[in-house]
Order: sequence, then C-alpha cells, then structure tokens
Amino acid sequence: MSTDTFVVQRNGRDATAEELAPLAFAGYAHFTAMQVRGRQVRGLDLHLARLRSASLELFGQAIPDDRMRCYLREALRDGPADLSLIATVYSPAGEFTVAGADIEPAVLVRTGPAASGPPGPLKLATVEYERFLPAVKHAGEVAKTYCLRQAVKQGFDDAAFVDRRGRLSEGSIWNLAFWDSDAVVWPEAEMLGGITMGIVRRQLDNLGVPQRAQTVTPDDVAAFAGCVVMNSLTPGVAVHRIGSATLPEAPSFLELLHRAYQAEPLTAP
Repeated sequence: MSTDTFVVQRNGRDATAEELAPLAFAGYAHFTAMQVRGRQVRGLDLHLARLRSASLELFGQAIPDDRMRCYLREALRDGPADLSLIATVYSPAGEFTVAGADIEPAVLVRTGPAASGPPGPLKLATVEYERFLPAVKHAGEVAKTYCLRQAVKQGFDDAAFVDRRGRLSEGSIWNLAFWDSDAVVWPEAEMLGGITMGIVRRQLDNLGVPQRAQTVTPDDVAAFAGCVVMNSLTPGVAVHRIGSATLPEAPSFLELLHRAYQAEPLTAP
C-alpha cells in the first residue's frame, strides 16, 4: 500500500508546513484515535463527544459536530477503505499566545495503515503515576511514554499505573479490564475513559453481561480470573502479569469483549 494514499489535512484540506508549525513546536492539543473499516467507525458519537468536551476544557469553545464530521469525511474520501485515523485539535495561534484564547481551534486529521494491536499476552510493570487532566486525551505526555520505555527496559511489555491511593487506574495507552468469572470489573480511579471502553461497556449492557467498577490494587490482581488491556486498536489483549502477580489468559473473557465490540454498529461520518 502506497503511503501517498494517506493524508494529513488541516480543516478539511491538505496541510502546509506553515499551518503545522504551531502544533509541531507545541504540546497544547488534544486528540482522538480510531480504526476505520469500510470508511466507517465504531463509536463515532463517543469520539465526537470526546473532541467536544476536551475542546471546551482546553480552549473554551468547540468545533460543531457537523463540521468535524465533514473534516473526517474529507480525510477518508480518496484513501483506503480500512485505515487508522487521528484527529487532533489545537490552537493555530500557538500555545503561548494569550490572544489565541479567542481564536477557534483548528483540526488536524492524519490517516495511516489500519492496525489491530499486539497479540499478547502482555506483562505490565506497575508504576506510580497519575496523568494531569486525566479525562482529556491530550498531546505531549512525555511521562507516560517514559514509563513505557522504562518498563520495556525491565523486561515488561508496558506499564500499568498506580495512583497515590494505591489503586490501579490505566496503562500507558490502554484501559484495563478484569474478569472475576462472573462479571467484568473496571478499575475505579481517575483515568482517561477510552472510546473502546465506552463501546464495550454499553454493548455488554445490551448483552446482559454483569459489570461493575471497583477499587483494584496490585495486591488484588492475583485473585482475578483474567485481565485485558484495550484501546482504539483492539477491544482486548490478554495480560498475563501485572507486577509480580500472574493471571490466566481467560480466552472466554477475550471472546466476550471482542463479541461486544463487534456488536457496535459501524457509522459513516
């Protein structure tokens, strides 16, 4: 597949270097990532809600959903039917310009090859870390990437974060989900609520599968019958180990999460 079938667009047209400069040299931005299949997306309403909420938080204003959908359609128009897409919202005035508070944010859309996540099972190191503005998927998070790299140096595949109260929250780019043989257990802590997590939760409700949120500490991990991580790439990759605690792979749990995700209808922007 030729790379010229993918795009980098700003506000619905090909982006220039001059237009990209404010984002390239700044980190004050937020984004959402999605997998596109047949030029359609699962959980489009959740992606739009995320972009709208984060824009209001960071910029005090949000781009209307219909215009955001137009930008997404334009980016998908001539590319492959299946691809990865990242939509980033930032201020064209730059992050240090006070006047930028009155300037409508711009949208950068980048597409690339479709992806499906690692095969697993994964080993996660436990790291004490809490994200700033955890409800916003913001750019420039050097700390979580640093934690991931340090975990890999220690022989792990990635990191799982533990907050100041000793609670597991999320991974570097993942949400965590546990299985107790009867219900899906979501860690209760301050974290970024992932789009795939939102999709899976509402479809599990539709399937009548019990689920609950509760505090999970590293000491609780070994008692569970399974654990996965999920993000925009996949609704579930098995986790075999968190810190020193090991877990079974729980293939039926994985199958359940993938079935719930597949039940979410695809929607065209």
